[in-house]
Amino acid sequence: MFYDLHIHSALSPCSNDDMTPNNIVRYAKLCGLDLICVSDHNSFAQQPAVAAVASEHDLKILFGAEIQSVEEVHCLTYFQREADYQAFYQEIEPTLLKIKNDPEYFGRQLIYDAKDEVIDELEWLLSGSCQLSVEALCTLTHQHHGAFVLAHPLRANGIITQLGFVPKDLKLDGMECRNLDQRKEIEASHPWLTDTLWLRNSDAHCLIQIGEEPHEISGAELERLWKNAC
Repeated sequence: MFYDLHIHSALSPCSNDDMTPNNIVRYAKLCGLDLICVSDHNSFAQQPAVAAVASEHDLKILFGAEIQSVEEVHCLTYFQREADYQAFYQEIEPTLLKIKNDPEYFGRQLIYDAKDEVIDELEWLLSGSCQLSVEALCTLTHQHHGAFVLAHPLRANGIITQLGFVPKDLKLDGMECRNLDQRKEIEASHPWLTDTLWLRNSDAHCLIQIGEEPHEISGAELERLWKNAC
């Protein structure tokens, strides 16, 4: 399947307002994608509408969010079932810092329904940190039957940028990489990551970034995402 498992909707303050459920799903279909995940910052609030629209267009999805750890590391959390991500978020939400959003500075945080109508705008800024470590987030994700992937490790808020290394005992399910050269660079200093599942996502914040370079994932590789899930 062709996939893109890191897409931001208009709920993320850094994303464009036209990143609505219908626009995302329709554009993904135009790009020939078979599987997507909308992974907004620190929130799953857009998931129900995305799931409804994706079902109408025969597009497979994972439920997800990009959670920022207390170390300010961006961590992708993926779930196959609605009940699992809801239970996970019930434990995450109380640990999030409640800082009021400034839409003019950070951007709006819009929640759309399945008809692309705005039904809410979140007041609290979603681009902050929760008060859980990377390791704690990883463990909590697995406890709720999810998969844990480190986002853009060499960019801003990536684990290598923030910490300087990837902990050897972290039970990862995957790592993002921009290209093969970046993967080789990371593996050279982290040989224990050689057998890790590497994902190449867009981290799209506007429509034209979705599926810029479509990549394939096999059923066996997709199944590997859940190897640490309880």
